[in-house]
Amino acid sequence: MTVVAIDGPVASGKSTVARRVARRLGYLYLDTGAMYRAVGLLATEAGVPLDDESAVREVAATAHLCFDGDGRLHAGDRDLSGLIRTLEMGTAASIVSTLPDVRRLLVERQRELGRGADVVMEGRDIGTNVFPDAEVKVYLSARPEVRAERRAAEFEAAGAAVDRRQVLTELRERDRRDSRREVAPLCKADDAVEVDSSGLSLEEVVDAVVAIVREKVSA
Repeated sequence: MTVVAIDGPVASGKSTVARRVARRLGYLYLDTGAMYRAVGLLATEAGVPLDDESAVREVAATAHLCFDGDGRLHAGDRDLSGLIRTLEMGTAASIVSTLPDVRRLLVERQRELGRGADVVMEGRDIGTNVFPDAEVKVYLSARPEVRAERRAAEFEAAGAAVDRRQVLTELRERDRRDSRREVAPLCKADDAVEVDSSGLSLEEVVDAVVAIVREKVSA
């Protein structure tokens, strides 16, 4: 079993890159950030305050989160993939991910999903916390302005009205929360290879990560 851990800040392109890398290599793809978004969505729908740790943990424990063969996230039979890709759910994910009990529960679920297969797993603490012994660790980064522009373009493509200044402000706040949280903060693992995607095309980033994986695995 080979675990490829791809970490990085919000809107660094982790999901798209990880999905394509997994497809290129024939590995299973798991988007752990989607799991926190899903818990945020389900808690919001249930009227549960996102800072109520015990109540949010109960939501997470009973959600039955799993991924299908295309990497789409389900809660039981319900496909949440489209519903969680909003600015609001990104903020919700950042809040619930700071709750230690919720994070511990989801990390254990992520480890269960990642065992027994070659997998590309992306998030913010895969190489430092979920799979610290992963064979391959990549830290995908980009300048905040570049990431904010990418995120705004995603929202516009989905038909949403976008205030670019607000997107950048909220992205920087998300970075602050993710890097300063007490449990498993966002940081680059000591043995991770950093790829700055600011000036690269998507295919160039995918090529770079695939090359890193092949070099590490062959070694």
